[in-house]
Amino acid sequence: MSSRARALWLAAMPGLFVFLWSTGFIGAKFGLPFVEPCTFLAIRFWLVAGLLLALSLAMKAPWPKGTAQILHIALAGLLVHGVYLGGVFASIHQGVEAGVSALIVGVQPLLTALLAGPVLGERVTLRAWVGLVLGFGGVALVVWNKLGLGLGTPFAMGLSGLALLGMTAGTIHQKKFCAGMDIRSGGAIQFVAAAAMMTLLASIFETGVVDPTPQFWFALGWLVFVMSLGAITLLYILIRQGEAYRVSTLFYLVPASTALIALVLFDERLGPTALGGMALAAIGVALVNLPAKPR
Repeated sequence: MSSRARALWLAAMPGLFVFLWSTGFIGAKFGLPFVEPCTFLAIRFWLVAGLLLALSLAMKAPWPKGTAQILHIALAGLLVHGVYLGGVFASIHQGVEAGVSALIVGVQPLLTALLAGPVLGERVTLRAWVGLVLGFGGVALVVWNKLGLGLGTPFAMGLSGLALLGMTAGTIHQKKFCAGMDIRSGGAIQFVAAAAMMTLLASIFETGVVDPTPQFWFALGWLVFVMSLGAITLLYILIRQGEAYRVSTLFYLVPASTALIALVLFDERLGPTALGGMALAAIGVALVNLPAKPR
């Protein structure tokens, strides 16, 4: 890849990640009516693990050396895939509206920034803190009109909170201990760990019944190829190349991108509050990520 093409790819990567991650609601919307959440995620994770394992063997990808590194990689996978996605899917399945879940998980960039200093040694500037606060305010405005549609039980809300903690801890752990892992072989390890976790939970709490409709297969395929192989790969590349708290601010743009996709696919209208929230979130992310002007 030429230096120009590489520069263009690096510039486009954050926007592509936000778009792909935003489409995750498609999988939940179309898949969860036909399968329970842990069972759904277990099937998804085992398929992704198998594909990454085959890819790693075919391409002779390097594998991590030593038990400690394998355990670090597996733990990051459990947090990012198992705890985060499991919490989000289970909370929605338990009655928490997707907008409410998005608002709870939207605290993640702020929480990551609080931990990035003491854990990773990243310096968060005053301008970045302003951007982090504005970004969260933008998320709140985007999902504001949906906040009264379904709060669910305290337990269900707690599952969204668990997802928040899982994604935050997983991002920090990935940056600190696993940033140099090969995405093919390391990803296979992470998805095997997450798949084993979801399989265990499904066997304890769920029936394991799947209604294999065309809609279910579409949702599963979308989540496997677009989300787990596409968006997750981009996320790990971004974490490897940038500061964790800066990368985490991209999640502020996901509700806005999701709302735009829903407008196109499902004709879900956007009011002035949501539009203002989109602008505020974009300003917040820009304040955190744009380089300061040289003096």
